[in-house]
Amino acid sequence: MCCAVEEETQVTIRRIIAWLVLLFVIFFIVTQPETAAGLVRSIFSGIGDAVSALASFFRSLV
Repeated sequence: MCCAVEEETQVTIRRIIAWLVLLFVIFFIVTQPETAAGLVRSIFSGIGDAVSALASFFRSLV
């Protein structure tokens, strides 16, 4: 019984935190759209660079 209550509390806290993060992201996008767009662009650029580096690594193995 004790563990079930603790699990339920943890799930509730995670949901509250997830909602707060989502609200913050929406607030950030609405109040500073240019900055938010630049941040997303930078994130995807970094992901693209990482994928390109991995592809280069695997090509060099062959």
